[in-house]
Amino acid sequence: MSSGSQPTAEGLSGPRVTQFSIFLSNRVGALLDVVKVLNERNIHVLAISVQDSADTAIVRIVVSDPESVQQIFLEHAIPFSICDLVVVELKEGATELGRLLAALLAAECNIFGSYALITRPRGRPALALHVEDNECAVSVLRSQQFTILSQSDISR
Repeated sequence: MSSGSQPTAEGLSGPRVTQFSIFLSNRVGALLDVVKVLNERNIHVLAISVQDSADTAIVRIVVSDPESVQQIFLEHAIPFSICDLVVVELKEGATELGRLLAALLAAECNIFGSYALITRPRGRPALALHVEDNECAVSVLRSQQFTILSQSDISR
């Protein structure tokens, strides 16, 4: 192997944070059942978004240990999908939202979904973004002095 190291997955497309989209029946307690299964394994939900309909709900979560969650969901027959998010620290809080959105608009980077983290990494608010092009979003936001957080930044 050459003296240069291989690029990591994080180096190729920027910091990654995994989002799980869980498909649940729309019944009382369904979400609690999932959270209990995770908490029993000392895994915490760090961010959550719920979209429900008459029969089903799609719950999008970011967790403290995504590597373990996939296997847990398979063991418990919980249907899910995975995608990568861009998580942005808002050093000045909510007042930076307009600047963040303007930067993504200028780069024509579409936002498919967004939600705040329950936790406050480094004591500051953070926003999870599901965007059309993660590399573009990371590059543009970094050029505007936003801090992009990785899974290790937000996990305990």
